[in-house]
Amino acid sequence: MEQANYALSSMWHPKPLPSDRVPIGQSLSRVLSEDVLSAVDVPGFDRAAMDGFAVKAEDLYNANEQNPAVLKVLGEVEAGDSASHKISSGESFEIATGAPIPTGANAVVMVEFTKRAQDQVSIFKAVTIGENVTSAGSDIMCGELLLRKSQFITPREIGLLAAAGINEISAYRKPDIAIFSSGNELINPGESLKFAKLFDTNGPTLIAAVAECGGEPKFYGILPDDYSTIKTKLRSALANADMVITSGSTSSGPGDLIYRAVEELGQPGILVHGLNLKPGKPVVVALADSKPVFGLPGYPTSALMIFHVLVAPIIRSLAQTIETKTKKVQAFSPLKFFKARGRRELLPVQLIVQPGGRFSAYPMQSGSGAVSSFSLADGFADLPDTQEFVDEGEQMEIELFGQNLVPPSIVSIGSHCIGLDIAFRLLRERDIHFSGRTINVGSVGGFHAIKREEADIAGVHLLDKTGEYNIPFISVYGLQESAVLICGYNRQQGLIVRRGNPKNIKSFRDILQEDVIFINRNRGSGTRLLIDKYLAELATQIHKEPAEIERQIEGFTHEAKSHSAVAAAIRNGRADVGFGIRSVAVLEGLDFIKTDDEKYDFLIVKSRLSKPSIQSFIELLGSDEFDRALNENAPGLSTTEKSGTIIYPVAKETAVKVTNAN
Repeated sequence: MEQANYALSSMWHPKPLPSDRVPIGQSLSRVLSEDVLSAVDVPGFDRAAMDGFAVKAEDLYNANEQNPAVLKVLGEVEAGDSASHKISSGESFEIATGAPIPTGANAVVMVEFTKRAQDQVSIFKAVTIGENVTSAGSDIMCGELLLRKSQFITPREIGLLAAAGINEISAYRKPDIAIFSSGNELINPGESLKFAKLFDTNGPTLIAAVAECGGEPKFYGILPDDYSTIKTKLRSALANADMVITSGSTSSGPGDLIYRAVEELGQPGILVHGLNLKPGKPVVVALADSKPVFGLPGYPTSALMIFHVLVAPIIRSLAQTIETKTKKVQAFSPLKFFKARGRRELLPVQLIVQPGGRFSAYPMQSGSGAVSSFSLADGFADLPDTQEFVDEGEQMEIELFGQNLVPPSIVSIGSHCIGLDIAFRLLRERDIHFSGRTINVGSVGGFHAIKREEADIAGVHLLDKTGEYNIPFISVYGLQESAVLICGYNRQQGLIVRRGNPKNIKSFRDILQEDVIFINRNRGSGTRLLIDKYLAELATQIHKEPAEIERQIEGFTHEAKSHSAVAAAIRNGRADVGFGIRSVAVLEGLDFIKTDDEKYDFLIVKSRLSKPSIQSFIELLGSDEFDRALNENAPGLSTTEKSGTIIYPVAKETAVKVTNAN
């Protein structure tokens, strides 16, 4: 087999075919020829996750069955309602599932805990900020990388594209594969079987096998045992196809004619005729006018075996696809989580291969309305209605989504950034076999994942109270001996305002103005730590307590879960100012006022430093190629002279050689 591969590869190398634009309804089993980014947020606005009443959570902090809160009802908001609604303290709107949250509201109380009487509603339960609210961009963010170049399109990817409003993609053309069976003894399935005749098994089998590999099979029929006819039909097929596959008539006997006709199709002709292999000895490998021709044995088992080990990899290379296979695997849960109580649950998970070959299954709990959960999952766990939670370390059976699980080259679990997507894309361009897996659990989750050695790397950007990024937390999480910290790149953080800056906001001090509405970030996020830092500094400057400043800021309790959600609120007029990274502001067409450069670094498990993929990743971080890619694709992200170097610990035994790619 190595002989045949070497003979062909020394004279011909498969290259991706030209691409074309394909409607998503016709894109099944195609392969993307470029990255796909979302041009919108999904959802594009903060919306109600339940039927109920949109309220200010602060109005309900003391509400209970004995002491209900009574709020004025200003009206109703239905799904699809484009009208502008706003509430103040003591007011509410009755709201339907999926309807936009009125300005000023920061939670939805379920209708089951309310009683309406004309223009008033009694509420018998307190809610927390953000409860029953699906934030803008919580599923898909504007500018987010939806699908990477070379992604194989399944119904899950089509659903994700549709959710983002994308109706057409750029995909590689499927290679046209001409298929022949040969032999006077063969007839087509469905015909009347006569003595000494056999149904053609290889034709239909090879059609399916080619399609499974991502090729476009075209069956040209059964060749008779006639040299002139064989030669004419093979030449015609070769002119219209990217590859020709025949089965039968490949031995060297007087009645075997395929190899003779193939030899005359074009230069250089037959490269291999016969292999020291069982099954499948009588094999023909040829190259005619820069197109491969394969003559497979006539016996169905032999033909299919040779196809899978010799021909299939070449078709996949042309089609840019990988092998898929449905199966079930056993995996353990890396964390404790609760499931839908009293209901059977099909839980999407992402699988990570652990040292020793075990799988860990990360649950994807973005909610039933999140298309991204289904698209990014490897499979699902079928949890019974009697089970209330899955404990840390508990074993689960995972049914894969019809695919053969291929371990990724690099697993990243932590805070996500567009810069990481760019890095993985560049590594994929260098090596088609590279694959990166990202699971976004935040910086703190990244530290935990590295501690458990579930991830190879973790993107982190935690700010210590001393003003230092990331390094102080290594000892906090006990990673001094098991991990290293690689310098990543800087991200410009700052105030995001509407185009033209109508409120003339220049600094955090301007957020205190009465006519300015601020949108905050969620507690525990790295960006929220920065916000708290700046507000603490402002409090010192104007001689006030931080809590007093927080009460003075309109909208301070309204927390968004992503940079994109902040920008969406400002773009839609729900807020005047927020805090986030420059890249999101540029993508949303908003103005940006820089306040600082944030350090986004990478924790790496020390024992993984020798992995070739990790070495390539570290080298890329310090390369001119990566710096140029950030400048071109991610405004506000930039490398430094230390990018790609170890910044903790600074010790000879952990040094990694990094060279800039010029």
